[in-house]
Amino acid sequence: MRTPDTQRPRPGADILRTALRRNIGAMVRGTVLMGLYQAGETAFPIALGLIVEHALQDRSPAALGLSIGALAVIITTVSLSWRFGMRVLQKANTTEAHRWRVRVAACGLQPVARDVDLKSGEILTIATEDADQSADIVEVVPLLVSSLAAVVVAAVALGLADIRLGLLVIVGTVAILSVLAVMSRRIGASTREQQARVARAGAKVADLITGLRPLHGFGGNHAAFGSYRKVSTDAKRQAVTVARVSGAYAGTALALNAVLAAAVSLTAGWLAFDGRITIGELVMAVGLAQFIIEPLKMFSEMPKYVMTARASAERMALVLSAPPVTTPGSQRPAPGGGLAVDGVRHGSLRGLKFRVAAGEFVAIAVYQPRAAADLAAVLAVNVAPDAYEGVVRLGERPIAELSVEAVREHMLVNPYDGEIFAGTLRTNIDPSGTSRTIPEAVEASMLTDVVALHRDGLDHVVRDRGANLSGGQRQRLSLARALAADTDVLVLHNPTTAVDAVTEQLIARNVAKSRRGRTTVVITSSPALLDAADRVLVLDEGVVTAEDTHRNLLARDAGYCLAVAR
Repeated sequence: MRTPDTQRPRPGADILRTALRRNIGAMVRGTVLMGLYQAGETAFPIALGLIVEHALQDRSPAALGLSIGALAVIITTVSLSWRFGMRVLQKANTTEAHRWRVRVAACGLQPVARDVDLKSGEILTIATEDADQSADIVEVVPLLVSSLAAVVVAAVALGLADIRLGLLVIVGTVAILSVLAVMSRRIGASTREQQARVARAGAKVADLITGLRPLHGFGGNHAAFGSYRKVSTDAKRQAVTVARVSGAYAGTALALNAVLAAAVSLTAGWLAFDGRITIGELVMAVGLAQFIIEPLKMFSEMPKYVMTARASAERMALVLSAPPVTTPGSQRPAPGGGLAVDGVRHGSLRGLKFRVAAGEFVAIAVYQPRAAADLAAVLAVNVAPDAYEGVVRLGERPIAELSVEAVREHMLVNPYDGEIFAGTLRTNIDPSGTSRTIPEAVEASMLTDVVALHRDGLDHVVRDRGANLSGGQRQRLSLARALAADTDVLVLHNPTTAVDAVTEQLIARNVAKSRRGRTTVVITSSPALLDAADRVLVLDEGVVTAEDTHRNLLARDAGYCLAVAR
């Protein structure tokens, strides 16, 4: 089942075009304002030249006052246009980055995974750093246009004084950009490699954090740290390479810009000395030569940002253009229906077949943990229906014919290692804020002692991954979340492995009571849960080998008794 994608797959270039297209209004406003800023900066040395040329020669107080007023207007224009221009562009940049972060995160949170060879840590890096860098294109293009306009205006002004000065600026600018365009390609290639290595380091540290407790348990934390250190060192070396290339690029740009400014100043001085331009035109030329360094610097840095944005967009395209692993159906299961597994072969499952009637509470005693994990994965639709033999039916309809949203609304498969989120007890139990059965779920999962232990009750703060909760508390919190969802079909995978025997007995009784009349499947070896079920299925070597009540199986099946008795 494939979740319909409302946006067609896109390569990196298409991502950048989309960003530019939907921010065209802000970019036009930003370009106009930044163009005013650059025009004001250009007008300042021109105005100084005119003042020297006319006002000081005439020695008229009125002309001097008018000149000072003109400079004040120019300075005000420069200040306000920069302030509001950057505000417009940075707002558009930030908003666009937010859109892509949400888009990438939505792909990662879809109920059916996408067929992309990336770990969760890499997707996190793409959803943050790469989204931000791709959105920079919204700010880069207006700055590029306004800087180009400033260089053109300066060249025209100098050309009016002497055509050789204008040609010098134009030829010099083209030469500088040609050199930097070649260097920017190296930056793009190095940046793509750096982003990939940083993403791998992020994925590695995410894996280490997830497995930190078991690593400490068997003393593997030092080896794991060594593995992460190697990946992080590779990322550091590539970052140094990128910094070296970027430094060479920036140094070359600055040097070439300074050479061009010096050439304009010296040429203007020579022309003034030769009497071909006036003193006022010399002042203007020297001022423009100094001013032109800034737009040239900005203009020359833009290719680097464009290449970085393109590299980031291509990484985002790995996620956004990756197809979901399955093709969706469009139907919905019958409400309140049962669950049937018919001849399923996947992993360690060997033609598994059983049926759970609507409203029945069935426990499955699985002798091999791998088979339990495979069964949970199939029921949770983490495995595509076309990736295994057999059929799983929900509400009398094959899962392959159902939409993923309908399956998720109708059936919840709660994993044994359910994630605990940073937030509060309440937001972990009811992430959507729509459940009406929170008190009942808290009581059924025996989470009442945790709630009563803290002054804030359900609003008690929970740290990331439940770091301030014990293993049993985390497991009960996950169970409470599953019960609060109040779905027609609930599948629990080892929900009580971390709680004591007394609490387990109470939870088993409470779950059976709270789920009465609704279909419930518990994959477990807990005697308490097995005893609370209407019937027990014994799953051994991938097939159901026995079926009866827990007490009858204990009485007549020695293998079952050995496997579940504690």
